Amino acid sequence: MSAPAPTSFRLFDRGSWPETRRIAGILRKETVGGVLLIVGAVLALAWANSPWSAAYETLRDTRVGPAALHLDLTLGTWAADGLLAIFFFVAGLELKREFVAGDLRDPRRAALPIAAAVGGMAAPALLYWAINANAGDGALAGWAIPTATDIAFALAVLAVISTHLPAALRTFLLTLAVVDDLLAITIIAIFYTSSLAVTPLLLALVPLAVFRFLVQKRIRSWWLLLPLATLTWVLVHESGVHATVAGVLLAFTVPVVRSQAAGGPEAGPGLAEHFEHLVRPLSAGVAVPVFAFFSAGVTVGGLSGLGAALTDSVAVGIIVGLVVGKVIGITAATWLVARFTRAELDRDLGWPDVIGLSLLAGIGFTVSLLIGELAFGAGTLRDEHVKVGVLAGTLLAALLATVLLRLRDRRYRRIAEAEARDADADGIPDVFQPPGSHVPAETVTERSNRRHQSDGRPPEGKR
Repeated sequence: MSAPAPTSFRLFDRGSWPETRRIAGILRKETVGGVLLIVGAVLALAWANSPWSAAYETLRDTRVGPAALHLDLTLGTWAADGLLAIFFFVAGLELKREFVAGDLRDPRRAALPIAAAVGGMAAPALLYWAINANAGDGALAGWAIPTATDIAFALAVLAVISTHLPAALRTFLLTLAVVDDLLAITIIAIFYTSSLAVTPLLLALVPLAVFRFLVQKRIRSWWLLLPLATLTWVLVHESGVHATVAGVLLAFTVPVVRSQAAGGPEAGPGLAEHFEHLVRPLSAGVAVPVFAFFSAGVTVGGLSGLGAALTDSVAVGIIVGLVVGKVIGITAATWLVARFTRAELDRDLGWPDVIGLSLLAGIGFTVSLLIGELAFGAGTLRDEHVKVGVLAGTLLAALLATVLLRLRDRRYRRIAEAEARDADADGIPDVFQPPGSHVPAETVTERSNRRHQSDGRPPEGKR
């Protein structure tokens, strides 16, 4: 009986070197943003539970903006509706870049993060629904809260625990989170739009179309594009659709590759990557941390208040959804993709790595808090319980992910060391070189087995 043909596609393989290098640069920026996000959240919690908590609430509820345009919003609302539009603009650019010019233009590579994102949203929502089905009092309105993944927070956790998580897993986590963001903004637009004004929504298409025309002509002048983007945001806000949707719509109009006249795709990064480099620092360094500061300031009210919040079925559903639902949904979706495509995990990785990554995806913060405000109303008692649930679920998922990934870090370190040794003079590890251009690199397991056999020790077993 002949041996089966080798699998031509592996889940969580390394992808192409240019894409790996580009993703690494993005992740470095998001890691810094994640640290700032945590700082903003901790400051808000400390201030809201201090003797000066009234000053925090006064600051958060201070109204600024022109009342004639219905834009006399609180600072907290400006952070949620305005600053997060910047965040979703960057997420939209990244998603379009991945599917147009990145590794995910290959349907086989795209299938996994899409399936994982869908599974990682469906399972938490179902668990939340099961826990709150008989709770009453509008509790089911928060079904989408535990579906989100906060990539900046997750990467900040990775930076703190100093794990050598392979680039393929980091890329998968980033892509999953970006797809997750797109699905989340779709849920917000469809399920959390209480009233719809059609006229402003239709009028928003005018500046959006002009913006698209200019960027398709590769015009970068901020004094032209920024007023059009702002007008689009204002009209979407007036329509009743959450204004962050405008960020995604604007991002999807930006071309990813250069025009043929400018040399085509081979001539270098397109306008989307240019905008991403300009706006991502503003998103990661200002927009998300400021939103976290104005949204995470929940008054716990001592142990009794914390106990009351944690016994609310809404908070319980959020915690279970983030910690258990994400693991079930992402791991099951990954298994189904492997089962029906006959793909296998990369030879250096195992299913514990998928579970650890799923726990990281349970770190839901920014979008979870946003959906909680939309579901129950900012400042309400139920919204306070949502914040406690999101914070508790995020911290529990982060702790469990830390334990599991630290246990696996010895393997990750060997993978990183092997790739560093395999780098040629061009600085590109051999595993990223085209077939036939180098001697095929051994996997970490194969290299480990060869060393063990040479010194008389038994080879490494299967994971």
